[in-house]
Amino acid sequence: MAGARIPLPRWTRNLRAKEAIAGYIFLSPWLLGIILFIIGPMMTSGFLSFTRYDVVNPPDFVGLKNFIEIFTKDRLFWPSMMLTFRYALIVVPLSLVGALSAAMLLNQALRGTAWFRTFFFLPHLTPIVASAVLWGWIFNADVGPINHWIRTITGSDNAPGWFRDPDWAMTGLIIMAMWGAIGGNTMLIFLAGLQGVPQELYDAAVVDGAGLWAKFLNVTIPMLTPTIFFNMVLGIIGALKVFAAAFVATQGGPAYATWFYALHIYTRAFQYFEMGYASALAWIFFFVLFVFTYVQFRQSRRWVYYAGEVD
Repeated sequence: MAGARIPLPRWTRNLRAKEAIAGYIFLSPWLLGIILFIIGPMMTSGFLSFTRYDVVNPPDFVGLKNFIEIFTKDRLFWPSMMLTFRYALIVVPLSLVGALSAAMLLNQALRGTAWFRTFFFLPHLTPIVASAVLWGWIFNADVGPINHWIRTITGSDNAPGWFRDPDWAMTGLIIMAMWGAIGGNTMLIFLAGLQGVPQELYDAAVVDGAGLWAKFLNVTIPMLTPTIFFNMVLGIIGALKVFAAAFVATQGGPAYATWFYALHIYTRAFQYFEMGYASALAWIFFFVLFVFTYVQFRQSRRWVYYAGEVD
């Protein structure tokens, strides 16, 4: 009969079944990790967000009370949210520009470039807590080297208070973030993207009379738009989750000048032991990040160019 399927031999079916079983076995550690460390905690947090839970007593279901209290009574909710977005709005563009500049320098075929690549990546290998302690000493208002240089150059004792001053604390954290971002994974991803740009495009641009700046704008940037978009999304998510640097260096101060949203969640959860309330804060932030990321992906269709696309 036309179109009838020919049954596979038994040995072929057995082989496919064994391959499928082997595949699931190799996949099982990853699946187990996803279930135990991501899906499980998210489901637990989702349940706790509708309860009053302080670790000692059993959870008490309160419905939407936590969410209502967050939006109506929490005096640090909106300030911490706005402060976090302001931090990301400053750090992400500066990090992208700095990392791309470093990648373009390290993409040159010069002697010793490999050593410079290693040197630029070293800050990323430093644990964030150690980095925060180091920068806390660098920005120490009394004995830190930054203020020592400022006093030496200006001849004045009027130096910034940095982490002691509400007007300068955020600037110190931004500088700290830039130190780690310019030479980290963002730079390496840009470097890989630059090495993937076909040399023929640059040669064609030279034939058309393009200079360095024209080649950068008309060849490098368009070909790097997928890489720029990828780094931008990860950078925004990472900046919005900023916690460790502020926790170690400033503890959210002075005068709540560095009271980021993640620090607000941590304080509610592990200082006040309001696990249900903290879970509600976390889920609000999750939905904000989800919507923000979704909008970015929708907008990316207008400016991200993928090789092989035809307009």
